[in-house]
Amino acid sequence: MTDLSFVCTGVRADRYAAAPTLLFRLRITAAGGARVHALALRCQLRIEPARRDYDAEEAAALADLFGARARWGSTLKPLQFAQVSLVVPGFEGETEVDLPVPCSYDLEVAAGRYIHALRDGEVPLLLLFSGTVFAGPGGFQVAPVPWHKEAECRLPAAVWREMTDTHFPGCGWLRLPRESLDALLAFRSGHALPSWEATVAALLAAADGAAPARRAFPAVARPATEGTAP
Repeated sequence: MTDLSFVCTGVRADRYAAAPTLLFRLRITAAGGARVHALALRCQLRIEPARRDYDAEEAAALADLFGARARWGSTLKPLQFAQVSLVVPGFEGETEVDLPVPCSYDLEVAAGRYIHALRDGEVPLLLLFSGTVFAGPGGFQVAPVPWHKEAECRLPAAVWREMTDTHFPGCGWLRLPRESLDALLAFRSGHALPSWEATVAALLAAADGAAPARRAFPAVARPATEGTAP
């Protein structure tokens, strides 16, 4: 049975992906320089929130997930981040590959809310591996990747922001039921508001007791035309 070990050497944003994606660089080592014909790898990524400190602002933002800081001893539990698969080409002894991980910026997802609450520092991640390894000096020897194989990784919050800003510069996503969207659209049309940003700002102003601001559409300059005599 070929014994494999895994190390995550870094993580970066994939600037050319069609959707927000992180690339985790993995170093995979086969004990004794063994020949691996192929590796069907599965990886579960999990956030380990207890492995870092939080300032007062971050603690307030995380109250929705973990409650008051006084309760964190029992509520600061791991969060599921992603689960992906990768076919690693054959190698001998050691290889390095990129593990693409598509990411959601939906704040309804606990992992998204957690990372959004961080102002700086790193996201502590644990990568849990499984899968099937095809190895052997001659014919194929098929063996599972043991469930205890894992690797720690620190995802810089700056890398996460770079990834999201590449696809959604300066913006975020908020999921709403269709009925709420219809009501918002009716409110926007009824108040002649030029954008969704202005619509939300008007609703927030109304909730604070201020009169909703009415923003007219910007005037369009019309080119002067020269009349001709009949």
